Amino acid sequence: FHVSRESWPALAAYVDLLGHWQRRINLIGPGTAHDIWLRHVADAVQLIPLVRPGTRAFADLGTGAGIPGLPLALATGLTGQLHESNQKKLAFLREAIRVTGAPCRLHGGRIEALAASEIPADVGLVVSRALAPVSELLELASPFLARGCQALFHKGQHIDRELTEATKCWKLDYLIHPSAIDSAGVILEIKEATHVRR
Repeated sequence: FHVSRESWPALAAYVDLLGHWQRRINLIGPGTAHDIWLRHVADAVQLIPLVRPGTRAFADLGTGAGIPGLPLALATGLTGQLHESNQKKLAFLREAIRVTGAPCRLHGGRIEALAASEIPADVGLVVSRALAPVSELLELASPFLARGCQALFHKGQHIDRELTEATKCWKLDYLIHPSAIDSAGVILEIKEATHVRR
Protein backbone atom coordinates (compact mmCIF):
# COMPACT_ATOMS: atom_id res chain seq x y z
CA PHE A 1 0.00 0.00 0.00
CA HIS A 2 2.94 2.36 -0.70
CA VAL A 3 4.10 2.46 2.94
CA SER A 4 7.64 3.81 3.19
CA ARG A 5 10.27 1.79 5.03
CA GLU A 6 11.01 4.84 7.21
CA SER A 7 7.51 4.71 8.70
CA TRP A 8 7.75 1.10 9.93
CA PRO A 9 9.40 1.84 13.32
CA ALA A 10 6.69 4.38 14.19
CA LEU A 11 3.95 1.98 13.07
CA ALA A 12 5.52 -0.78 15.19
CA ALA A 13 5.62 1.56 18.20
CA TYR A 14 1.92 2.32 17.65
CA VAL A 15 1.04 -1.39 17.48
CA ASP A 16 3.00 -2.12 20.68
CA LEU A 17 1.32 0.74 22.51
CA LEU A 18 -2.14 -0.27 21.30
CA GLY A 19 -1.58 -3.84 22.49
CA HIS A 20 -0.40 -2.58 25.89
CA TRP A 21 -3.35 -0.21 26.42
CA GLN A 22 -5.87 -2.75 25.13
CA ARG A 23 -5.24 -4.78 28.30
CA ARG A 24 -6.62 -1.87 30.36
CA ILE A 25 -9.27 -0.22 28.19
CA ASN A 26 -11.31 -1.49 25.26
CA LEU A 27 -9.84 0.30 22.24
CA ILE A 28 -10.42 -2.33 19.55
CA GLY A 29 -12.58 -5.44 19.26
CA PRO A 30 -11.18 -8.13 21.59
CA GLY A 31 -11.33 -10.67 18.76
CA THR A 32 -8.94 -8.56 16.67
CA ALA A 33 -6.32 -7.81 19.33
CA HIS A 34 -4.14 -10.76 18.25
CA ASP A 35 -3.89 -9.44 14.68
CA ILE A 36 -3.49 -5.67 14.98
CA TRP A 37 -1.18 -5.40 11.97
CA LEU A 38 -3.66 -6.88 9.50
CA ARG A 39 -7.03 -6.02 10.99
CA HIS A 40 -6.19 -2.43 11.89
CA VAL A 41 -2.92 -1.11 10.44
CA ALA A 42 -3.25 -2.69 7.00
CA ASP A 43 -6.96 -1.88 7.00
CA ALA A 44 -6.05 1.78 7.53
CA VAL A 45 -3.19 2.11 5.06
CA GLN A 46 -5.13 0.47 2.23
CA LEU A 47 -6.64 3.95 1.80
CA ILE A 48 -3.33 5.39 0.58
CA PRO A 49 -3.69 4.52 -3.14
CA LEU A 50 -7.18 6.10 -3.13
CA VAL A 51 -6.15 9.49 -1.71
CA ARG A 52 -6.31 12.31 -4.24
CA PRO A 53 -2.91 13.57 -5.39
CA GLY A 54 -2.00 16.84 -3.73
CA THR A 55 -3.84 16.07 -0.48
CA ARG A 56 -1.92 17.57 2.47
CA ALA A 57 -4.20 16.92 5.45
CA PHE A 58 -7.22 14.86 6.45
CA ALA A 59 -9.81 14.58 9.21
CA ASP A 60 -10.69 11.28 10.90
CA LEU A 61 -14.19 11.32 12.40
CA GLY A 62 -14.70 9.16 15.49
CA THR A 63 -11.12 7.91 15.32
CA GLY A 64 -11.39 5.71 18.44
CA ALA A 65 -7.99 4.06 18.82
CA GLY A 66 -6.68 6.25 16.00
CA ILE A 67 -7.84 4.07 13.13
CA PRO A 68 -7.54 4.80 10.29
CA GLY A 69 -6.05 8.21 11.09
CA LEU A 70 -2.86 7.44 13.01
CA PRO A 71 -1.49 4.72 10.71
CA LEU A 72 -2.48 6.83 7.70
CA ALA A 73 -0.59 9.86 9.03
CA LEU A 74 2.45 7.79 10.02
CA ALA A 75 2.62 6.02 6.67
CA THR A 76 2.16 9.11 4.49
CA GLY A 77 3.27 12.14 6.49
CA LEU A 78 -0.13 13.74 5.89
CA THR A 79 -1.36 15.91 8.76
CA GLY A 80 -4.24 14.24 10.60
CA GLN A 81 -7.02 16.01 12.48
CA LEU A 82 -8.34 13.27 14.79
CA HIS A 83 -11.84 13.73 16.20
CA GLU A 84 -12.80 11.67 19.28
CA SER A 85 -15.02 12.55 22.26
CA ASN A 86 -14.28 9.58 24.56
CA GLN A 87 -11.85 10.75 27.26
CA LYS A 88 -10.13 7.39 27.77
CA LYS A 89 -9.50 7.05 24.05
CA LEU A 90 -8.23 10.63 23.94
CA ALA A 91 -5.71 9.76 26.66
CA PHE A 92 -4.46 6.86 24.56
CA LEU A 93 -4.30 9.02 21.43
CA ARG A 94 -2.24 11.70 23.21
CA GLU A 95 0.27 9.06 24.27
CA ALA A 96 0.31 7.45 20.82
CA ILE A 97 1.03 10.79 19.14
CA ARG A 98 3.78 11.50 21.67
CA VAL A 99 5.42 8.08 21.29
CA THR A 100 5.21 7.85 17.50
CA GLY A 101 5.67 11.50 16.57
CA ALA A 102 2.60 11.27 14.31
CA PRO A 103 1.75 14.57 12.58
CA CYS A 104 -1.68 14.69 14.20
CA ARG A 105 -3.83 17.05 16.24
CA LEU A 106 -6.61 15.93 18.58
CA HIS A 107 -10.12 17.38 18.77
CA GLY A 108 -12.17 16.26 21.75
CA GLY A 109 -15.51 17.91 21.02
CA ARG A 110 -18.61 16.41 19.45
CA ILE A 111 -18.39 16.18 15.67
CA GLU A 112 -21.95 17.50 15.41
CA ALA A 113 -20.80 20.79 16.96
CA LEU A 114 -17.96 21.29 14.47
CA ALA A 115 -18.34 24.51 12.50
CA ALA A 116 -17.07 24.82 8.94
CA SER A 117 -14.92 27.76 10.05
CA GLU A 118 -13.05 25.44 12.45
CA ILE A 119 -11.81 23.12 9.69
CA PRO A 120 -8.18 23.81 8.76
CA ALA A 121 -7.87 25.15 5.22
CA ASP A 122 -5.49 22.39 4.10
CA VAL A 123 -7.85 19.48 4.92
CA GLY A 124 -8.83 17.83 1.64
CA LEU A 125 -9.96 14.41 2.85
CA VAL A 126 -12.31 13.03 5.51
CA VAL A 127 -12.12 9.40 6.67
CA SER A 128 -13.99 7.23 9.13
CA ARG A 129 -14.29 3.59 10.15
CA ALA A 130 -17.09 1.88 12.07
CA LEU A 131 -18.76 5.12 13.14
CA ALA A 132 -22.27 5.29 11.66
CA PRO A 133 -24.47 4.36 8.68
CA VAL A 134 -23.74 6.25 5.46
CA SER A 135 -26.63 8.72 5.87
CA GLU A 136 -25.35 9.74 9.33
CA LEU A 137 -21.74 9.84 8.13
CA LEU A 138 -22.72 12.25 5.37
CA GLU A 139 -24.39 14.55 7.91
CA LEU A 140 -21.31 14.46 10.16
CA ALA A 141 -18.97 15.01 7.23
CA SER A 142 -21.12 17.68 5.58
CA PRO A 143 -18.89 20.64 6.61
CA PHE A 144 -15.99 18.89 4.85
CA LEU A 145 -17.99 17.73 1.83
CA ALA A 146 -19.38 21.23 1.32
CA ARG A 147 -15.81 22.41 0.81
CA GLY A 148 -15.12 19.76 -1.83
CA CYS A 149 -13.24 17.30 0.37
CA GLN A 150 -12.94 13.70 -0.76
CA ALA A 151 -14.38 11.12 1.66
CA LEU A 152 -13.13 7.56 2.21
CA PHE A 153 -15.31 5.49 4.53
CA HIS A 154 -14.70 1.90 5.61
CA LYS A 155 -18.03 0.10 5.29
CA GLY A 156 -19.35 -3.44 5.65
CA GLN A 157 -21.72 -5.87 3.99
CA HIS A 158 -24.77 -3.59 4.32
CA ILE A 159 -23.37 -0.91 2.02
CA ASP A 160 -26.11 -1.27 -0.63
CA ARG A 161 -28.87 -0.86 1.95
CA GLU A 162 -27.11 2.13 3.53
CA LEU A 163 -26.61 3.83 0.16
CA THR A 164 -30.26 3.29 -0.77
CA GLU A 165 -31.25 5.08 2.43
CA ALA A 166 -28.67 7.83 1.99
CA THR A 167 -29.71 8.67 -1.57
CA LYS A 168 -33.17 9.62 -0.31
CA CYS A 169 -31.59 12.83 1.00
CA TRP A 170 -28.26 13.05 -0.82
CA LYS A 171 -27.17 13.32 -4.43
CA LEU A 172 -23.90 11.40 -4.52
CA ASP A 173 -20.99 10.89 -6.87
CA TYR A 174 -19.31 7.82 -5.40
CA LEU A 175 -17.23 4.72 -6.06
CA ILE A 176 -17.17 1.44 -4.13
CA HIS A 177 -13.74 -0.19 -3.78
CA PRO A 178 -13.44 -3.77 -2.48
CA SER A 179 -11.54 -3.98 0.80
CA ALA A 180 -8.13 -5.59 0.47
CA ILE A 181 -8.39 -6.81 4.08
CA ASP A 182 -12.02 -7.79 4.76
CA SER A 183 -13.80 -9.92 2.16
CA ALA A 184 -17.16 -8.53 3.33
CA GLY A 185 -15.95 -4.93 3.50
CA VAL A 186 -15.59 -2.05 1.08
CA ILE A 187 -14.13 1.43 0.95
CA LEU A 188 -16.81 3.93 -0.02
CA GLU A 189 -15.29 6.88 -1.86
CA ILE A 190 -17.48 9.97 -1.95
CA LYS A 191 -16.30 12.35 -4.66
CA GLU A 192 -19.16 14.79 -4.27
CA ALA A 193 -22.26 15.02 -2.10
CA THR A 194 -25.15 17.46 -2.22
CA HIS A 195 -28.01 17.48 0.28
CA VAL A 196 -31.39 17.45 -1.43
CA ARG A 197 -34.91 17.80 -0.09
CA ARG A 198 -37.48 15.11 -0.85
